[in-house]
Amino acid sequence: MVDFAAARRAMIDSQVSAAGVTERRLVSAMGRIPRELFVPEHRRGLAYIDELHDLGNARFLPSPAVFGRLAQLAGITETDRVLDLGAGTGYGTAVLAAWAQNVTGLETDPQLAEQAQANLATLDITNATIIAGGIDDLLDQRFDAILVEGALDGEPTDLLARLNRNGRLVALIRRGGVGVAHRYRAAVDGFKKETHFDATLPVLQPTTRAEEFIF
Repeated sequence: MVDFAAARRAMIDSQVSAAGVTERRLVSAMGRIPRELFVPEHRRGLAYIDELHDLGNARFLPSPAVFGRLAQLAGITETDRVLDLGAGTGYGTAVLAAWAQNVTGLETDPQLAEQAQANLATLDITNATIIAGGIDDLLDQRFDAILVEGALDGEPTDLLARLNRNGRLVALIRRGGVGVAHRYRAAVDGFKKETHFDATLPVLQPTTRAEEFIF
């Protein structure tokens, strides 16, 4: 039988910390949240290995190191309203909710969205919710931080419009097949863009509401 607590500690030491993730609240949350709850049952024994997990229907759970580096880059604080795009089964949403004011997970696959909401309820996370749908289903909501859990093939124009002043958006943007972590910051005169590290994630594909999942 797998000792999941020991697996979490090993994940932090050998993957997350080794990748340069030092944000204490993020590291603490990843060391507490049971990642095995968010992967398919037949994969639970492998929940903490250093690779992504296929959730089905073009959805996936990023590897711990890649997720940790992207989340750290977002610079999330206790007063932030956060959007987790491509929430899948809710792992990233659960982790970010450990210290953000509130988190909205957006997932176009209705079955995964339902599972994600159930996972949050299982962990008694009350400052996060999952929306099953696309960007238009956010109505007029705006956010202090947006984390995209997947690669994009172009500039996330529609998402940038959802940022509050000084808000940050973090996503992998593919250039010639290589994913580069970008951080965008909303400023008075537009958006400031920084490039950071290379990483690999599948392109975030729309599923059931493709017309609304547009960047």
